[in-house]
Amino acid sequence: MGSLSLVLIIFAIIVGFFIFLYFVPINLWITAIFSGVRVGLLELVFMRIRKVPPSIVVNSLITATKAGLTISEDIPGSDERRKLKASDLETHYLAGGNVPQVIKALISADKANINLTFKQATAIDLAGREVFEAVQISVNPKVINTPSVAAVAADGIQLVAKARVTIRANIQQLVGGAGEETILARVGEGIVTSVGSAATHKEVLENPDKISKLVLQRGLDAGTAFEILSIDIADVDVGANIGAKLQTDQAAADLKVAEAKAEERRAMAVAEEQEMIAKAQDARAKVILAEAEVPKAMADAFRSGNMGIMDYYKFQNIQADTEMRESIAGGSKTSSKKKE
Repeated sequence: MGSLSLVLIIFAIIVGFFIFLYFVPINLWITAIFSGVRVGLLELVFMRIRKVPPSIVVNSLITATKAGLTISEDIPGSDERRKLKASDLETHYLAGGNVPQVIKALISADKANINLTFKQATAIDLAGREVFEAVQISVNPKVINTPSVAAVAADGIQLVAKARVTIRANIQQLVGGAGEETILARVGEGIVTSVGSAATHKEVLENPDKISKLVLQRGLDAGTAFEILSIDIADVDVGANIGAKLQTDQAAADLKVAEAKAEERRAMAVAEEQEMIAKAQDARAKVILAEAEVPKAMADAFRSGNMGIMDYYKFQNIQADTEMRESIAGGSKTSSKKKE
């Protein structure tokens, strides 16, 4: 029983020792002291309680101290600078920032004589941008390639151009500035405008650098996180004859419109002809109805005594004479047509 109690006591002592070392990182505190970093042991304990890894803060402070990094006081009109404090890095970590990346970016900017303050670096990091990569691009400009941009010159010939854009990060515009996609879109728009303003496609093929100059003059990097250093036209290819194609399509469309109008006029003519035939048939029907009334009128005249038999014979002779005259007139017309 006594040996079991002794084992439990030793186990409790060991566990307590490791818990003590966890909350009180003595080794890290000693490393900080010998590295010239002033950080209290109690302050490290409080970091553990606030769930901030002391190793990240202390190692970052050691790196900044060895690099001789100082930061401004962020006081308007003041040029005073001071060393980084553990509270600065702890606050940035609690805000969700990447402390080692910020320290690396500040050291790189300081060595390259780039004006980057601690406040700017933390703001860029919290905005979701890679602050260290931004400093690298500011020191070593980056080249991005545009996709194939199709544009049409004034003579209707299509040109397909590709450009290489050299950009440098603009530290002051990284927070809230547009990204690479905006740069590529604006450059593509500038290429289309420049090619479209050319009188012929041959002018563009002879002087492709003319496109670069016109695009650079437009200030396409305004409001972006980058500064355009140069735009180089990598390739220009001749595409389709868009002007001829448009003229062909327009001619085909005009032909269809003309055919539709002609068909409309033909349909109207046929409708008018049918209407005239219908009117003639109606008139003929009225004549037939009128002729059918003649025998009735004659019968009434006979019954009433207003017409005699001799009058009827005279009417028959006149009708026969009229039919003979009409037949003779019709025969003369037919013979004259034959002579012609």
